[in-house]
Amino acid sequence: MPASFSWLIHSPLHATYGSLHPYTSRLTVMRRYFNGEKRTGFMTKAPDTKVLDAKAAHVKEYLGTPTDLKADAVKEVAIGLADTLADVFALYVKTKNFHWHMSGRHFRDYHLLLDEQSDQIFAMTDPLAERARKIGGTTLHSIGEISRRTQILDNDALYVTPEDMLAELRDDNLSLTKRLRKVHAICDDANDVATASLIENWIDETERRTWFLFEATRPAFGKNA
Repeated sequence: MPASFSWLIHSPLHATYGSLHPYTSRLTVMRRYFNGEKRTGFMTKAPDTKVLDAKAAHVKEYLGTPTDLKADAVKEVAIGLADTLADVFALYVKTKNFHWHMSGRHFRDYHLLLDEQSDQIFAMTDPLAERARKIGGTTLHSIGEISRRTQILDNDALYVTPEDMLAELRDDNLSLTKRLRKVHAICDDANDVATASLIENWIDETERRTWFLFEATRPAFGKNA
C-alpha cells in the first residue's frame, strides 16, 4: 500500500468505515472513504432527493415524448400500463407452459385452445409498451421488473391436471380483467381516450378467454354430459 494511505488505516475513519466486521479489508475501508459512504451499523445514507430529481429530469429530456396530457396523468397511466404489461407477460408464459404440458383425453382441444389464447395475449405486449412511450412515459425494463409488478402467480409444478390448468388460467384472466378496468378508470380521469379505447378491446378479449376457460371447466350435466 502506498505510504500516503497508511494514515487512513490508523485514523478514526477506520472505526467509521471499517466497523462492520473486524476483518474488513483495507481496500474496503478506502473504497468506502473515497466513495463518501456514511455508515452507522448496517444502515446506509438515504438517497439524495436532489439526485433522484436530476435523474428523472435527465430521463424526461430524452424519453419525454410531447403530449397535451398533464405530467401527473402521464405518470399514473404509464404506471398502470406497466403493471398491466407485467401481468400480460406472466400470463403469456403460464399459458404457454400449460399448452406445452397439456395431457389427457382432451389434449388436442385444450392444447390448441391455449396456443390460440397465448398468441392473443402476446399480441397485447407491444401496444401496451408503446402506448406508454407515445404519451411520454416509460415501460418495463427487465424480467425482474415483471416479477416485482405482476399479480399473476407462477406455477412451477412438474405436473398439473388439465382441469386445474384451465381453472387457474380462468382465474388469472379474471384478475387481468380487473387490472384493465382499474387502468381504464385512470385513463378516464386523465382524459386519455386513446389508451382507454385500447383497453376496452383488451377487456373484451380477456372476457372471451375467461368464457372459453369457464365452459371448458364446467362439470358435465344433463345433455351436456
